Amino acid sequence: MKTTLLTAAALTLALNPAFAQVETTPPPPAAPRQLQIPKPVEKTLANGLRVIVIEKKGVPLVAARLLIKNGGEADPANLPGLADTTASLLTKGTTTKSAEEIARGIEALGATLDTGAGWDESSADVSVMSSKLPQALGFLADVVRHPTFKQEEIDRLRQQNVDALSVAMKQPGRLASFVMAHAIFGATPYGHYLGGTPESLKRIKRDDIVTFHRNYYRPDNAILVLGGDIAPAKAFATAQELFGGWKPAANSHLEEPAAVKEFPSSHVIVVDMPSAGQAAVVAGRPGLRRADPAYHLSLVTNSILGGGYSSRLNEEIRIKRGLSYGANSSFDLRRDVGPFTATVQTKNESAGEVAGLVVDELNKLGTTPVADDELGPRKAVLIGGFGRQLETNSGLVGRIGTLALYGLSLDEINRYISGVQAISAADIQKFAAAHLGGNDASIVIVGDAKKFLPKLQERFKNVEVIPIDELDVNSPTLRKAK
Repeated sequence: MKTTLLTAAALTLALNPAFAQVETTPPPPAAPRQLQIPKPVEKTLANGLRVIVIEKKGVPLVAARLLIKNGGEADPANLPGLADTTASLLTKGTTTKSAEEIARGIEALGATLDTGAGWDESSADVSVMSSKLPQALGFLADVVRHPTFKQEEIDRLRQQNVDALSVAMKQPGRLASFVMAHAIFGATPYGHYLGGTPESLKRIKRDDIVTFHRNYYRPDNAILVLGGDIAPAKAFATAQELFGGWKPAANSHLEEPAAVKEFPSSHVIVVDMPSAGQAAVVAGRPGLRRADPAYHLSLVTNSILGGGYSSRLNEEIRIKRGLSYGANSSFDLRRDVGPFTATVQTKNESAGEVAGLVVDELNKLGTTPVADDELGPRKAVLIGGFGRQLETNSGLVGRIGTLALYGLSLDEINRYISGVQAISAADIQKFAAAHLGGNDASIVIVGDAKKFLPKLQERFKNVEVIPIDELDVNSPTLRKAK
């Protein structure tokens, strides 16, 4: 029977040549459709709180985000992780409710309440049915304005985070990201890990948390964005009721981090971790500010280089050579210049080769024009992802909140598609040559150095090797003091 089936299949292919040809080229993407995004309406309360409302009818849900315009970049030099710790503790008890009461109250409303910190902001988010928005927003206002920062909650969170970081520091990929932040930014505000280190978290005291909250959590340093089935007039009235009495503490003061004018020179760092089962390879360099006019250009360029399965890095390293399960890159755009990084995990033996391939792809993008049949699909990926994000209230609020945070026009959201579509191959080549030259990138590799160091040194000079037992991510030199 098996022989008969194979013979029949061969005969079918012989008689029908079309069956023997498998089409592997996808059809070109269709022209993008313009999105209908409701126009935001805004009002600033007397205490300085900026309130933005995007009314989106059809589904009885509302998402709200309160942004504090400072995050990890405001961490004191000796206390990395302070902003993240402060934000994480907001829901752990207020002057009127315990952590359990907050959790039960939010659950009873069928709502979600989340808090956290990024590099340039701290935030509190709530999502709920529109009929229950005032109650849910009341919980959000309470945790932002009246947290108690009980010592037992601080101790519990600290232990959880220290345990998590201790595990992360033993993973090549996570450790490489710690080291790369230092390699790109040095001792500047972005030069540490957002969540801190085990050592810095142990130094954070309750007074530090209270002081951070007092200085930065204030209405004239905050933005409230609401999106969904809510009329602007009602949203403004609710915001006035819950936040109108919010005032800055009498002894609070805002400190704006100084802009970075110089970055460390590029270099190659190897963290020798003999126990590593594989190596993490990261190439990085200073990128752009979010407010940079080249915003859309950076998105399209990165989409071609390392923004998805069909990107060049993944094609070259995974698909063609089988050296990794995935290779990617990204611009992390912030208030000041953020990082550009390209990341790959590979066998220890191929780490040196992979580092060279990443650098080659960075250089190639600045010297060779991108073909139209590559550029079109990568733009379509960006536009499709943008449209999907705006399908939810939370996604819409997040986009508008980011524009407000960085002082950009809220109407930029309507120019996203045209901004992406306008990018040409010549634009990309010029941008990549100026901002992505691989020879100017720092390289960090964490892995078993004896398996890749000779190959790496053939391509890169002045490689610094730091044994894992001598590494100290809290030190300006990345080495433990002798």
